[in-house]
Amino acid sequence: MASTRVLVKRRKAIRNIRKITRTMELIATARFKKAMDRAVEADAYTRKLAELAADLTGSATEITHPLLEKRDEIKNSILLVLCSNRGLCGGYNGSILREAMPHLKQSQADGINVHVELSGKRAIAYFKFQGIASEHTYTHFEDKPTFEQADELATRYLEWYIAGKIDRVDVAYMKFLNAARQTPVVETLLPLSSLAPEPTKKKPAEESKEAIEYEFLPAAAEILEEILPMSFKIRLFKCFLDAGVSEQIARRVAMKAATENAGEMIKSLSLQYNRARQAQITKEISEIIGGAAALK
Repeated sequence: MASTRVLVKRRKAIRNIRKITRTMELIATARFKKAMDRAVEADAYTRKLAELAADLTGSATEITHPLLEKRDEIKNSILLVLCSNRGLCGGYNGSILREAMPHLKQSQADGINVHVELSGKRAIAYFKFQGIASEHTYTHFEDKPTFEQADELATRYLEWYIAGKIDRVDVAYMKFLNAARQTPVVETLLPLSSLAPEPTKKKPAEESKEAIEYEFLPAAAEILEEILPMSFKIRLFKCFLDAGVSEQIARRVAMKAATENAGEMIKSLSLQYNRARQAQITKEISEIIGGAAALK
């Protein structure tokens, strides 16, 4: 059994660690709430814009747009991987990378030239360790990404896609479904024909409504020229928002588990200390009694 002095030092060290993990849990909880509000607010806008773009595209059947055209042969693609800059968030980064790597290998096996772009120090370190070169890296996306930051990437992707430099844009990230469920996915954002809005439950009254007919003024082509690029930009921005809130949820869960484990270790060490102290006291009493008996 370890000495009481060693047990006291270990218990003190674990108490200090528990204070740190508890503080990190509280910080992650506060950041998660703000990030979730932004993600939920953006979700309604993103979904409605996607539905509007789909309706307009369906109504203007005679209009074609480069962002809607699916290439017959995929020669060049972009894979954007969204991870975190910091660790201590459980299996958050590992889950994303486990989705991204098979997709990357499969694309390369299909003869596609994949341009890898990485966001987050964890993704950069992992791909560097694997010996996979990346063309662009980003470390400025945190839990509060701005639309201007995402717009810079989206504009470049749109220009490259329209110019024919790339044929597909994929994003590997942690998709936020709700506070209790997040799932790692690899989504294709370009061409836009692959971005069909997710089905939602409709009320019986809504199901009975006929399809909406649109009148375009001044022209359908001009309206789609504005709606479609914005739809892609907002969808890419939503990916960064989902990644931000999912990271904070993962960190909160990991730090909560670490705090609870530290508490269990402190209880175990306290029990060992009490037993060691009791044994020491018993030994001292026995020595005193033995000494007194020897003097008789």
